[in-house]
Amino acid sequence: MARIAVIGAGMGAMAAAARLAVAGHRVAVYERTETYGGAVRRFERDGFGFDTGPGLLPLPAVYRDLFIKTGKEPLEECVDLVQVDPSARHVFADGTELSLPNASRAGVVAALDEALGAGTGDRWGDFLVRAREAWDRTRRPLLEEPLWPNWRVLADREPYPAVPHKRLLRTRRAGTLAEVGAWELRDPRLTALLESHALAYGLDPRATPASAAVLPYLEHAFGTWYVRGGIRELARAVYERCVARKVDFSFGAEVVRIPDKDGRAAGAELADGTVAEADFVVAGVTPGVLDRLVRETAVRGADGVAPQRGAASRLTVLLALRGGRPEGAAHRTVVHAEDRETELDALFGTAAGMAARPTVTVLRPDDPGLAPDLGHEAITLSSVVPAQPARGWAEREVFDQHAERLIAVAERVVPGLRERLLWHEVCTPADIAEATGAEGGAVPAPTLAAGDGHLLHPSNSTAIPGLFTVGGWSHPGGGLPHAGMSGALVAGLIVEGPEFRGSQ
Repeated sequence: MARIAVIGAGMGAMAAAARLAVAGHRVAVYERTETYGGAVRRFERDGFGFDTGPGLLPLPAVYRDLFIKTGKEPLEECVDLVQVDPSARHVFADGTELSLPNASRAGVVAALDEALGAGTGDRWGDFLVRAREAWDRTRRPLLEEPLWPNWRVLADREPYPAVPHKRLLRTRRAGTLAEVGAWELRDPRLTALLESHALAYGLDPRATPASAAVLPYLEHAFGTWYVRGGIRELARAVYERCVARKVDFSFGAEVVRIPDKDGRAAGAELADGTVAEADFVVAGVTPGVLDRLVRETAVRGADGVAPQRGAASRLTVLLALRGGRPEGAAHRTVVHAEDRETELDALFGTAAGMAARPTVTVLRPDDPGLAPDLGHEAITLSSVVPAQPARGWAEREVFDQHAERLIAVAERVVPGLRERLLWHEVCTPADIAEATGAEGGAVPAPTLAAGDGHLLHPSNSTAIPGLFTVGGWSHPGGGLPHAGMSGALVAGLIVEGPEFRGSQ
């Protein structure tokens, strides 16, 4: 039985802790804040409740596997997991509206043809076939296995089978997600639909490799899910599973250094000077924090992949409304920007800022537990904003002004919103930074192939023996399922050793 110190109580860290405890190890978690979950937080006021992190769960199989492997009670006995239908309602710049059925190819094709015109459904369906091929080629190395030692293969090869396209007397294939939309989908609304999946992770589709086609495919193939009571309930269930497996949690316990012994990670030193000795250390922190903990200029995966530095964050606006949720309202509505190019220039240009008319995601869960009674409704708005520098946070007034823009956009799809509004709260990148430690409140994207490796994340093994990394800033990257998989990979590497190659 080994002693294992886990730094941080994010979703990936807790997933690793539960699996390691079941394997017979003595696991202690040290979390600098007063609660678990990392970015998966909850805000409550006046009987209203809101998720301030992710609002939906893709690929729930990752957490089903976690609960199967760590106890007798499956995930569905620990949380109320429901499939969202329609998967999303989209409102495009020209006013066209589209509701996409959940996990139904035929339904999606029919909905597209009806809303956008004959032929659009087939074009999207053909794209999904190619996206599935990219998923089949990358699923294991980019989600289910430790990062390959020869990771350059993943960086240099584009797994998306782009359709040949004649351009300027030459035959070319799409290399970016934006080119896939322009050359293969050939409809600005289909392009906006495609690019919105990258933008949701703070990625510029004009620079994001075509391999990001797997993002809409994941949603299409495995559905969109919600945990009744909010996604925070998933964090609660994972935490309780850890406690049931005898994982020890210390909150308000900031780790300031990872001591070493004979060149090997040997535990965690806390701010009060206490040293918790350990045989292995699992760090669920950002690369910058990890650098400080080991007192090195940089910590890279043993393979040499540099830490991915996120450039985008998220602004979230929580709305408490009088009047109940209308029957049939979509759980998720994406209101697309009136001018996508202008929005992308504002977000990702040389002087990155907040778009004047951003793409806004409106979440209206059919969940009475989030409001004081059936005569009220809790709505969450979110939009991508640039991550803020560690020093010189934008003035609060700037975020409040941008929140007003989000509310103005949401009025297009929530009739009478202003008249119904009781109060609103704004969650800024500073709040994300406080919860996660990420510089500027940056939110990590899932790892993706191609693009010269810019969207790969460092491997879970590090150059320091006995030290492993977990969570969104290490392989396989950001997002709830990817964080959960990072926990499975780290547990496998510790239990089985460096020869571990993932679940078969």
